[in-house]
Amino acid sequence: MAYKPISDYGIIGNMVSAALVARDGSIDWCCLPRFDSPSIFAAILDDDKGGKFGIEPSSHFESSQSYLDDTNVLQTVFQTETGTATLTDFMPCYQRADSRLVQFNEIHRIAECTQGEVDLKVTFQPKPEYAMVDPSLDIKKYGLVIGGGKNNISLSSSVHFKTFGDKATATVNLRRGEKAVFVLRYGSDKLLTGVIENSLNKLSRTKAYWQQQVEGFVFSGPYRDYIVRSYLALHLLVYSPTGAIVAAPTTSLPEEIGGERNWDYRFTWLRDASLTLNAFSSLGHKEEAIGFMKWLLNICERCGPKAQVLYDIDFEDPLDERTLDHLEGYRGSRPVRIGNAAYKQRQLDIFGEVLEAAYNYVNIGGYISNKDWILLETFVDAACELWSEPDSGIWEIRGGPFHFVHSKVMCWVAIDRGIKLAQMLDRNEKFNHWQTAAERIREDILNKGWNSKKEAFTQHYGTDALDASALLLPLFGFLPVSDKRIKSTIDRVAEELSWNGLLRRYRTDETEDGLKGSEGAFLWCSFWLVRNLLRLGKVEDAVDLCERLLGYGNHLGLFSEMVNPISGETLGNFPQALTHLAVIITGMELTEAIKEKRVGGEA
Repeated sequence: MAYKPISDYGIIGNMVSAALVARDGSIDWCCLPRFDSPSIFAAILDDDKGGKFGIEPSSHFESSQSYLDDTNVLQTVFQTETGTATLTDFMPCYQRADSRLVQFNEIHRIAECTQGEVDLKVTFQPKPEYAMVDPSLDIKKYGLVIGGGKNNISLSSSVHFKTFGDKATATVNLRRGEKAVFVLRYGSDKLLTGVIENSLNKLSRTKAYWQQQVEGFVFSGPYRDYIVRSYLALHLLVYSPTGAIVAAPTTSLPEEIGGERNWDYRFTWLRDASLTLNAFSSLGHKEEAIGFMKWLLNICERCGPKAQVLYDIDFEDPLDERTLDHLEGYRGSRPVRIGNAAYKQRQLDIFGEVLEAAYNYVNIGGYISNKDWILLETFVDAACELWSEPDSGIWEIRGGPFHFVHSKVMCWVAIDRGIKLAQMLDRNEKFNHWQTAAERIREDILNKGWNSKKEAFTQHYGTDALDASALLLPLFGFLPVSDKRIKSTIDRVAEELSWNGLLRRYRTDETEDGLKGSEGAFLWCSFWLVRNLLRLGKVEDAVDLCERLLGYGNHLGLFSEMVNPISGETLGNFPQALTHLAVIITGMELTEAIKEKRVGGEA
């Protein structure tokens, strides 16, 4: 089977790890027991060597996928000439009576015939340790035991398997009402005997858990379904033992087919964590905002103002970046990377993101202790001290460093929000010093970041190249959208970085980013343009662009990092936290703007 489109996949998970399930019923990516563990199934990165766990009809079929309402339980429906079967996939995750969250290193797959009869074929081909281990497959009375990796894996089922080298296969005939259940367990060689009862019980409790998360979701409007799905998808990217959120559960899905821009996103960026806090604050989900604020302050306390841009999910340094040369990459897109060298970079924008998150947190009633304030002060002081230095920027440019306009703006944001927090908390000891520093940064940006030739704020000092991050200047309040320089910048960015109506981050032929080739349009940036259009009063244009962007979600409402605006092809790691955060924030702002327009009698 050739590689499937990235958009063909749904995600299941338990807030410890996750798996991608294709529309044909194949699990083609899964790392256990954690997001950043070596893969067990990686067919999405090498269809031949990577390993997969497929369940599909033996004859020709049509399939569709959907989530059970307000859950992360995925159902794939197979329609054949003889009948219909439903495959229900989930990873158990629920709360006990004492409110403790219970998670299992398990994947449950329940196949049920709902009409007529269906013959299913099962292909089980685990390839532990990023397919560097040839496992042993031992057939037992109640399933299979897989050895050879660092930990045992078992597959419990009453279905009889046959083994062929590193692969086990089975066929099963189901008539209406009959079920076949498969439970993969990591770290255990014990097979379950009452597999159907065990799985149905955990399914019921897992469904209830996810539905309880959405029960407090009081938001309504035309974008509610997209916002709810993004909200649930973000939960699947949270590593609950520490509260970290991974940028995506995958590695090395390409930003350009056949290109080298393939990165490991199974780590947590301070930027993403801050934006998640902002999203939950906007939704009014104070308890979840508190959880993310605790995580953010914890990591900041451990590292202080020398905080890195990203960490692994236990707050440690990520693995040093290396390539897996034995894997061919998605559709031949090499290299396949694990680890991420960007953790060694300096990215000065993180000061502003942390302070912006803290400011939004306080605005919804969050509490900042004296200890917390002392910590946040150090971040403001660091912005005051370091703003004039070059860095690698928001996009982790591997050329440079440069004096990025966005980085300096975010240092200004750190100080501006620090001043506002100080006033709210009656902690004004450094007010004059901070205000002076903020004014110096503003003057520097206006003098060196503004390019009169381009009539726009450029990517960094001394260049004519544009960058979509300039759209953040009005969103963070550096200048009002009414300022003619901002209006002109929005126009120039939309004109020069547009690719069939969507925005690139920057033009790769104009930026020394240290890489070959190009990349797709970055969805996060196009959502910024929607928000700017709203602030310019162009509500209809904002709605039109937002509707188009939402159309790049897949059949389940899941979004990647990038798309090819010509073909509509999904690109980059999937699903992507930043894009889902943008769906939430933009959807809420757009809903409010539409309401205001109607109240004003304009609609």
